[in-house]
Amino acid sequence: MPIGHHWSAEIREKMKQRMLAPYSPSISSLSRETGIPLSTLFRWKSSAGSLGGAKESPVSRRPTDWSAAERFRVLLEAASLRDEELGAYLRREGLHEAQLIQWRADALRGLERLPVPPAVDARSAKKVRKLEKELRRKDKALAEAAALLMLQKKVRDLLEAEDDDTDKTNER
Repeated sequence: MPIGHHWSAEIREKMKQRMLAPYSPSISSLSRETGIPLSTLFRWKSSAGSLGGAKESPVSRRPTDWSAAERFRVLLEAASLRDEELGAYLRREGLHEAQLIQWRADALRGLERLPVPPAVDARSAKKVRKLEKELRRKDKALAEAAALLMLQKKVRDLLEAEDDDTDKTNER
């Protein structure tokens, strides 16, 4: 629907009744079903609440006054609820679904800002560098030993070849 669409009084009343019914659908599902924006439905529900539909929680307070622990508790509890149960739960808590959505987004943004722990601590990294250095040193020593063995074999082969030549000349 275009922005600024004016809904008829009949549609407004029908939506208010559906939102305030005992087993009402969630406002987001109602928005998806009808195409009416969430903000419009929340505004209608809020105005209907003053007519006795929505009950205030015993300690009425703004969602911004909730502690992080309370918000986390609500997010955990709400995550396991179906749409019908979620609507009733949010009414008991005195919250709107939009607030729950906002808290969930805030929590995810907060998790993304947490530093990723390094794969290894500094002590382990130092030990790895030391072992790599020792490995390079041993690789060089092994390469030198292999080169010496190859030289030794070549010298032996040359000496044997010389002996063969000497034996052949003595035989004549």
